[in-house]
Amino acid sequence: MGRIGLIDYGMGNLHSVQRAFERLGAEVLPVTDVAAMEDCAALVLPGVGAFDPAMQRLRDSGLDQGVLASCAAGRPLLGICLGLQLLFEASEEGQETGLGLLAGRVRALPKVPHHPIPHMGWAPLLPATPSPLLPADHREDWVYFVHSYAADPRDPAIVTAWVDWGGVPVTAAVWQGTIAACQFHPEKSGPVGEALLHRWLGWLAQRETLLKP
Repeated sequence: MGRIGLIDYGMGNLHSVQRAFERLGAEVLPVTDVAAMEDCAALVLPGVGAFDPAMQRLRDSGLDQGVLASCAAGRPLLGICLGLQLLFEASEEGQETGLGLLAGRVRALPKVPHHPIPHMGWAPLLPATPSPLLPADHREDWVYFVHSYAADPRDPAIVTAWVDWGGVPVTAAVWQGTIAACQFHPEKSGPVGEALLHRWLGWLAQRETLLKP
C-alpha cells in the first residue's frame, strides 16, 4: 500500500494519529507543502481547535489547494474531528468558507438539558448508511468525542454513523466517494478506533489492487 500523507498545518494532534497508523503497519509522511502530497496515495486531515484559524492556516500554506487537487484526482482522504468539519462549506463557529468538498454546514450542538457543551467523552456510534468505514454489521461501539459543533450534511445519505446528543442525532461519521471523515477521535478510541482505521487501510489496499493496470 502507498504512503499516507498526514497534513500538518499546525492544528492537529499529529503525533497520536501518526502512531495509531504506524501501529497498523502503515507508512505515514507528515505533509507541510503541496509538493509532498504528490507522493502520497491518500491523505489524512486531522484537526483540533477552531474552524476559522484552521482554514486560515490551510490557505496561507496553500495546503487547501493541495487537498482539493488531491481529491479531484481521486485520491482518498480521511478527516478526523475538526478535519471533518473543514470538509464542509461553512461553519457557524466562524466566517471563513470551508473546503467545500462536502455539501452542507457545520452547526453548533443544540442546547440540551444535562448535556454540557463541549460534548466530551465516550458515546456509542449509531449505524446509518453503511460504508467501508462502518459496514452494515458494525455494532454500536463506543468512541471518544471532543466537540462543540457537528456537521449538517445537505445529503443525509452520506452519514455513516450518528451519535445521540440528548435525543438529537448528530453526525458522527461520513462517507462520500473517496472521502471519509469522523467527528470522534479514532486514535483515542482504543480497540474500536484501531479497528476503524484498520478497515480504512484495508479499503485503501483493496482499491489500489483494483486500480493496478
